[in-house]
Amino acid sequence: MKAIIQRVTKASVTVGEEQVSSIGRGLCVLLGISVDDTQKDADYIVRKLLNLRLFEDENGKMWTKSVMEKEFEVLCVSQFTLQCILKGNKPDFHSAMPAELAQPFYNSILENMRGSYKPELIKDGQFGARMQVHIQNDGPVTIELMSPSGPTDPKQVDTILFLS
Repeated sequence: MKAIIQRVTKASVTVGEEQVSSIGRGLCVLLGISVDDTQKDADYIVRKLLNLRLFEDENGKMWTKSVMEKEFEVLCVSQFTLQCILKGNKPDFHSAMPAELAQPFYNSILENMRGSYKPELIKDGQFGARMQVHIQNDGPVTIELMSPSGPTDPKQVDTILFLS
């Protein structure tokens, strides 16, 4: 599973002319589910994204508070294109979980997030729709997070790639 996490001042999702979701300060998460992903991958991603220290504390010290500690919002958007493999110049999406399996799996991830945090602060787009995602990145701070493949070793060091 791959997540692109952006710290935002605001974000919204529009389908056609209708805004289906929006948040203020918090995280916008683009989530790509692969055919090999399991509940263990989902649990890992939810735990990490809710606890990543991407925000400042009350004294302005950076990288000390999580979205939960700040009581900010999360906008999660399913994005199968994150599972793209390029074959020459052509994108191949065979690694992405098929929509009929991905939708219930994605919904269970949202429920996991809502159960782990404040449900009213977890928002999402519209699964399978052609969405316009409007992101006002704060920083900019963009992080790529991937769930570990295979058995998770508790001693394993987490890998996070900072992009800007």
